Amino acid sequence: MTPTIRLAAPVLGTPDPQGLARFYERLLGWPIRDDEPVWATLRPEDGGPGLSFQREEDHVPPVWPPEPGTQQMQQHLDFLVDDLAAASAVAEEAGARLLNAYTDPHEDVRTYADPAGHPFCLFVRT
Repeated sequence: MTPTIRLAAPVLGTPDPQGLARFYERLLGWPIRDDEPVWATLRPEDGGPGLSFQREEDHVPPVWPPEPGTQQMQQHLDFLVDDLAAASAVAEEAGARLLNAYTDPHEDVRTYADPAGHPFCLFVRT
């Protein structure tokens, strides 16, 4: 018999799990479930996959866009939004740093870094 395997949550390394959990709590509106100095989690109310945050004392944020010889991004989060301007405002108020706003009118995407430097994208489906 094949076991059931479900994605529970991507885990992001950070020097401050509780602070990063609060950033994503503000961005996504998901409640914090675990809130410890070394581990914090968010889970959506619908029971779907959430996000987890693990303390990494030696965390080195990736450089975006990539540059030779620097810490490279190995993953990023994509968030589908219904209003890019409003979602961007929430992200920035929560502490996100804008990395790139595509100027092509067909690219309704903004790339940000969270407070620990992890890139994520907000996008509108066109």
